[in-house]
Amino acid sequence: MTDTEVPLIRLDPMGTDHHGEAASMRALGPVVRVMLPGEVQVWAVTDHALLAQLLTNPLVSKDWRNWTLIQDGTITDDYPLIGMIKVTNMVTSDDAAHRRLRQPVTRTFTRGRVEQLRPRLNAIVDALLDDLPRHADPAGVVDLRLHYAYPVPMQMICELTGVPVEWRPRLRELVDSIFRTNTTPEEAVATERERLEILNRLVDLRRAEPGEDLTSALIAIGAEDPEALTQEELIDTIWLLLTAGHETTLGLIVNGVRALLTHPDQLSMARSGDEKVWSAVVEETLRWDAPIGNFPFRYPLEDITIADVTIPKGDAILAPYSGVNRDPSQYGPTADEFDITRPPSRHLAFGGGPHVCLGAHLARLEAQVALPALFDRYPELSLAVSPAELVPVPSFFSNSAAALPVRLDRPAN
Repeated sequence: MTDTEVPLIRLDPMGTDHHGEAASMRALGPVVRVMLPGEVQVWAVTDHALLAQLLTNPLVSKDWRNWTLIQDGTITDDYPLIGMIKVTNMVTSDDAAHRRLRQPVTRTFTRGRVEQLRPRLNAIVDALLDDLPRHADPAGVVDLRLHYAYPVPMQMICELTGVPVEWRPRLRELVDSIFRTNTTPEEAVATERERLEILNRLVDLRRAEPGEDLTSALIAIGAEDPEALTQEELIDTIWLLLTAGHETTLGLIVNGVRALLTHPDQLSMARSGDEKVWSAVVEETLRWDAPIGNFPFRYPLEDITIADVTIPKGDAILAPYSGVNRDPSQYGPTADEFDITRPPSRHLAFGGGPHVCLGAHLARLEAQVALPALFDRYPELSLAVSPAELVPVPSFFSNSAAALPVRLDRPAN
């Protein structure tokens, strides 16, 4: 099949109808062409099984240096989406380089090490739940995204990486800018400049005042062996921890609350269940409403053929994670339904293959603690607007609501 015979879809940078768009992509075929901002054309594999295979294909690279459009100068440093593409860390490295950059962080995010964080996580969650009523407006409405879903993972990852408290609000704004897909070239350049400035300040601070945190540990590794971690790799690894370390969980908590409040039968089952039931809530939320919609990029090291479509060497392939997680060929005719009793099955919310998300254990733990604690503390919790009024994050990378207005208690008659 020639390039021009493969269906083309233009992604909405405002994320207006994320799941409708994903369904349209699946309906067009297992491999489609996708138009991004700036009239940049890439590919997407919309079939769950085929995407899972792609994630383990040794002929496909994660290194942005292999993208033809970067090599020929078409994509420059002011491209609006450059912050999600041109970084140097484990996510954008292959083989030995990937293992070298992943190894220093791996031991921190093992299941056992993550479980040791539970007492601190419980304390953070309890304090935030105590504080929620203070953030209510005169009508008793609280933005749960801003005052709960965001600070839970942000506080955890910033403590793990040694980020001072007063820096965190601006860091969150920079992360927002990276994940948004309606940014301008000027915003992209400014965000890149400021994120490098603040991360270099963090490294300087932790060199002068080392602590029991990941940034200090990574600095120590680099000091012992300069070939283990370059300055650029150090900065971009910290950035990866800060972005992936809270963006996914933020969306997961928002999407989990939204799913339960719009499916009262499922919420009733969850409330009457134990930890295993809440674990099922988290997994079904990850499948049904994955917080990462479309993730960049993979680049074939030679021409590859997927479902009779030849993707040329050096082209970019987008991974539509939330879209394939509703693929009926994988999940059957009820793929579009939110069902916490669904038998366990593999989903791709955290990717797959050697680049599977290193923080998956932490994200799961944070949601498994934050969701039941919220509904236990505020059993009358309800949406303050209709589901249709929830405005999505302006992004085709992130899949979540930009605000989640709720009432903590039943309004007085």
